[in-house]
Amino acid sequence: MAENFEKLHCWQACNKLKKYFKEKVLTKLPKEERYDLYSQILRASRSATANIAEGWGRYHYKDNVKFLLNARGSVAELLDHSLEAKDCNYITEETLKEIRSQIDKCIQLINGYIRYLRKQGEK
Repeated sequence: MAENFEKLHCWQACNKLKKYFKEKVLTKLPKEERYDLYSQILRASRSATANIAEGWGRYHYKDNVKFLLNARGSVAELLDHSLEAKDCNYITEETLKEIRSQIDKCIQLINGYIRYLRKQGEK
């Protein structure tokens, strides 16, 4: 078990994704999306890292897994918002490709951590 949530690879990948959205996507959205798509993306990206952190802080592995599943859902939500942003021509195909790559990595790492915790719980 990591000494703190910042050491978790899944948290690090989701934090990198959050920063990418702040730098490469949110800045491209028009003002009229400020309270709609912008807000949704910001909340989902924050939710992913926050759920991983909160799960890490829980005592029982089943609680941790529950929060990791929430984090995975937030990451999936980011893909949906990215597809919307691409459909509206707010981001390029290249940006969407990079987002997909980072999201795939985040989900793989979260899934791996879930498997690890479940195996530890079986012992």
